[in-house]
Amino acid sequence: MTRVLLTGFDTFAGEASNPSWEAVRLVAAEPGAAADLEVTAVRLSCVYGTALDELRSAVERVDPGLVVCVGQAGGRPDVTVERIAINVDDARIPDNAGRQPIDVPIVETGPAAYFAGLPIKACVAAARAAGVPASVSSTAGTFVCNHVFYGLMHLIATERPTTRGGFVHVPFASEQVADRAVASLPLPAIADALRAIVTTAATRTTDITAQGGSTH
Repeated sequence: MTRVLLTGFDTFAGEASNPSWEAVRLVAAEPGAAADLEVTAVRLSCVYGTALDELRSAVERVDPGLVVCVGQAGGRPDVTVERIAINVDDARIPDNAGRQPIDVPIVETGPAAYFAGLPIKACVAAARAAGVPASVSSTAGTFVCNHVFYGLMHLIATERPTTRGGFVHVPFASEQVADRAVASLPLPAIADALRAIVTTAATRTTDITAQGGSTH
């Protein structure tokens, strides 16, 4: 049985909920197709530094073979599997502790970037097969989501060579923005996509050949 660690984030930027955490909780409670996996859900603070400390603690406690971190990307219309994490914090808004780093490396001596350790295009195909719109993303931003993504991949590269990991962004939940005309997906659909992604990532290491690029 593969132990899987799923992480979501606390609320931020004035939102009353965060679909990353709400969906992750649903997957851990009802793994569905991932029922042969041992899934643990952990909520991370939306705070630079603190989130990485919490992630490390969770990894040490769970000892997972697979880690999938999940964050909210409000405005995106679909579930996006991230391709790459970059070594920079550059905050457009303050985090939940009021920190707003600008052009600061996440790991001073770390490489410029890490690729995800997931079969990203196969994960996208699996989410689509589950009836949920999904795509590959080549930017995880420079806020706390990318901070955690890069920190996870650096931890794996330097200390946990048998663990695989990656990051998934989810859009607003429809229930979260009922009074706003913005792109969203129902929370159960987001959870279905994550179940498909986790199952795929846990059961295959090679990716498929499929279009997933973009012009910008």
